[in-house]
Amino acid sequence: MRRLLMAVAFFAASAIALAFLALPLLALLTHRSPGTLVSELNNPVVGDALLVSLKTSVIAQALIVLFGTPTAYLLATRRFPGRTLAITLVELPIVLPPAVAGIGLIVAFGRLGLLGGVFSALGIDVSFDQAAVVLAVMFVAGPLYVRFAVAAFGAVDPELVMASRTLGAGPLRTFFRVVVPLAGGGLAAGAALALARGLGEFGATIMFAGSLQGVTQTLPLAIYAEFDNNLDVALSIAALFVIITGAILLSLKLTSVWHSSRSDSRYRAASFASS
Repeated sequence: MRRLLMAVAFFAASAIALAFLALPLLALLTHRSPGTLVSELNNPVVGDALLVSLKTSVIAQALIVLFGTPTAYLLATRRFPGRTLAITLVELPIVLPPAVAGIGLIVAFGRLGLLGGVFSALGIDVSFDQAAVVLAVMFVAGPLYVRFAVAAFGAVDPELVMASRTLGAGPLRTFFRVVVPLAGGGLAAGAALALARGLGEFGATIMFAGSLQGVTQTLPLAIYAEFDNNLDVALSIAALFVIITGAILLSLKLTSVWHSSRSDSRYRAASFASS
């Protein structure tokens, strides 16, 4: 009897929690008729915001992977003085309030910031430009990717790496043919979450880049701008955002399942590197 009561309690708590999480999302998709939501997507505000979001997110994601991957590999495989401080520095933007991140970006890269004079001498002004959106997205989303990548690289069996090196593969070939395939699931998870986080960035972006339609106004900023002007447009953008981020997370789950099904990939990767 006690076991049955415990099962019922756990089931009820789970049902309440899932309902609480699902109801706001369901309300976004059903508050207006599908026809109304789709028709509002033709609004120029939606198209401009979607284009800005996609453009800046793709650029930011490429830079995050380009610079974040070697950083994560270094933090995962090397022990050096200050490593704990470096990892803390990577994790800090994850927990900072968006307003703090925005002010930090302004005083670092703004016209009167630490690097403002350097940028001005080069004729570059990143404030209120798409470059500012990219920097804001990188600052808030990059640490997510690096943290996942550190865990993924740390889980790679060092013996497989050593075997690849022993069989004649150089460091670069070992990294791309052995380490990256073995850490692929974690890297993909980090990249997907960083992409979703970057698409949803609001606070740092509006403070550092502003909200100029067609220039720096991303999807979250467009929702905020249209909330008082046209609720139907705001709802349409919100519903579109739910669909996009849901697709990203679903693809992440499918990628994880695919990667876990390749249980013997470690051995194939090591053999391939030595061939």
